Amino acid sequence: MTQHRPPRRVVVVGASAAGLAAAETLRREGYDGPLALVGREAHPPYDRPPLSKQVLSGAWEPERTALRPAADLAALDLDLRLDTSATALSTDTRTVTLSDGSALDYDGLVIATGVRPRRLPQCELRGVHVLRDLDDALALRDRLRSGRRLVVVGAGFLGAEVASSARALGADVTLLETAPLPLAHAVGHEVGAHLARVHRAHGVDLRTGVKVDELVADAGRVTGVRLADGALLPADDVLVAIGSEPNTEWLADSGLRVADGVVCDQYSAAAPGVYAAGDVARWQHPLFGTSMRVEHRTNAAEQGMAAARNLFSPERPRPFAPIPYFWSDQHGLKIQAYGHLRGHDEARVVEGSLAEGRFLVAYRSRARLTGVLSVGMPPKELRRWRAAIAAGADGP
Repeated sequence: MTQHRPPRRVVVVGASAAGLAAAETLRREGYDGPLALVGREAHPPYDRPPLSKQVLSGAWEPERTALRPAADLAALDLDLRLDTSATALSTDTRTVTLSDGSALDYDGLVIATGVRPRRLPQCELRGVHVLRDLDDALALRDRLRSGRRLVVVGAGFLGAEVASSARALGADVTLLETAPLPLAHAVGHEVGAHLARVHRAHGVDLRTGVKVDELVADAGRVTGVRLADGALLPADDVLVAIGSEPNTEWLADSGLRVADGVVCDQYSAAAPGVYAAGDVARWQHPLFGTSMRVEHRTNAAEQGMAAARNLFSPERPRPFAPIPYFWSDQHGLKIQAYGHLRGHDEARVVEGSLAEGRFLVAYRSRARLTGVLSVGMPPKELRRWRAAIAAGADGP
């Protein structure tokens, strides 16, 4: 899928961590031609993980999330198109059409359009929130204070982090999950059960195995959540955190293959001269031997850099084979993981103990070590397992 000469005109769609990493890498590699960076939001590129933690809790103001100072962005000599979306792509004419009616020609393209939150049918009600961008976080933060009733629908990492931040602000939090345990599909039964205990110990009303029937409203503002069993949960605000969908609609007539993301090869290439990076990219991981799409901050930056290098030097492409890393902060606990945890055959505590609340879990698939996760452990205890995962070993 790779092209065989360096690009002369590059467009990066998505002013995200992945998009910015791609733009910066192109300049570092020596690309000095026209470079457009297109972003849907009005804000310059900023960091998203703090939104559900430091920003929501009030510990950070919005300016602190900026990925780069204005001077550093200016030094990249970008054609920066903020508050602008890509609406269509023609790989035949190598043209990206924008929401303002203009078009950008390219011979090198990086797609980094990320994801958007899934929504419930009544998400238009006042008081119903999603959390993907900075404005979402600030709108919810303005509503959270002592005594406020927040219902969080979905106990994945995002929902769990918001529940933690809201409790720290004194809000009454109900956390709803359709599965028997939060996050068990990804981290295993034991870790899921431990996290459930942690939430309840911090005053979160965690309800598992439940389904939302409808959002209840009065005069256009949400007042509660009705469950499938008829129970009514009063709410001043509701956060919907039921997953995300890749932003690929604008690629409908592009000729690119789209299947829960932009489908790429092991080099992050989707077509000649076209690469994808970050949350929107589904690529063939050569180490784990599977197609994957990773929605974590570290992967976004790493894949943005990898895609840019392969775009700039197509004659010597390098496979993108990271050991994925992610972290989460919940009720003062640091949760960190390396590798590919989903689809594991075994999850076993190998250091510490669940009773202590400090432990490390090793995940194996077909006897091969594929991932590790730690809760409350120093980072060095986790990092030494990374090389073992890369080597396909049973342990460090």
